[in-house]
Amino acid sequence: MDQSTAHHLPPRIKRIWGYSALGNLLVLLIISGLLWLAYHFWNWPLWLSIGGLMLTLLEPGIELGLIPYRYRFTRYQISDLAVDMQAGFIFQERIAIPIARVQNVTLSAGPLLQWQHLTKVTVATASTSHSIDGLELADAERLREQIMRLAQEARHDQA
Repeated sequence: MDQSTAHHLPPRIKRIWGYSALGNLLVLLIISGLLWLAYHFWNWPLWLSIGGLMLTLLEPGIELGLIPYRYRFTRYQISDLAVDMQAGFIFQERIAIPIARVQNVTLSAGPLLQWQHLTKVTVATASTSHSIDGLELADAERLREQIMRLAQEARHDQA
């Protein structure tokens, strides 16, 4: 992937990732509370409650701390040959989806993405699908049109 032409996600996606981490914290707090109740009322081992509490404190903190890293190293690029996606630096993941293999491009947005006027673009092939999270709606629609046009041209060229 050519770093000079690669596209970054909009900065507002960091806010969505932060709220997602806080949602995980809430779920883990509920689980930790249930483990404490199980310890208190049914004599479950204390280490389960302590372990749940430690996980509750560590996981969202790590997730929040990694948001700038995640944002900095997540990018995508569309070329005539492939949809390229990259995430991570230490644990790097690079995906190239050949344009000729693209079968469908879907736009979707949950409540948090809708609130920030963002959407997720999912590129599907016969065997798998990959997503680009948190694009501006206009950019996502333009991207969908571009990918589908390139996919149709690639299929037409193969015929």
